[in-house]
This record gives sequence, structure tokens and C-alpha cells, in this order.
Amino acid sequence: MKVRAQMKGDFADIKILMSHPMETGQRKDPKTNQTIPAVFIQQFTVEVGGKVVVQSETGTSISTNPVFGFKVKGAKAGDKVVVKWQDNKGDSRTDEATVA
Repeated sequence: MKVRAQMKGDFADIKILMSHPMETGQRKDPKTNQTIPAVFIQQFTVEVGGKVVVQSETGTSISTNPVFGFKVKGAKAGDKVVVKWQDNKGDSRTDEATVA
């Protein structure tokens, strides 16, 4: 996962690239003609300076390696940004960045 957070005026501009295959469960493997099982990010949270600023539930409509971006008012340079996700198979990941 790549997380970038930069101050722009009085808000933090945060961009997140989540590396994940995001299968819908509707495609078939062309070699075996078997359905590829669904695997997708089911929920993610973003904390800035210890406060949850995004809490989301997602589904199969999100693209492979999704990118999310948003602005957070009240953040300041040096605040820690913590991004966590969990997929429907139970895999999870946590990454951190600092607001520059």
C-alpha cells in the first residue's frame, strides 16, 4: 500500500493506493473454465492524528489496486496517518505515513 499525505492550506490531502487483486467472483479462468473465487477489500479505515476520519465498507465493484483520495480539515504536519484494510478472506494490512 502507498500512502501520501501533504498539507495544502488548512487541510491534509491524502491519497492511498491499495495493492489488492479484487476479484468479483463472476469471472472464469479461461484455461479451466472454473469460476475465480471472489476476493475483495471488505472494509477499511483511515486515522489521522489518532482520530478515525474514514470508515468504509466496500464490495466487489471496486477495481483492482484501488486508489482513494480525500481531504481532512484540522490535520497538521507531523500527524500520523494509519490505513487499515481487511478483505473477505480475512487477510489484512496496515500502513502508516506522516502528514508532510
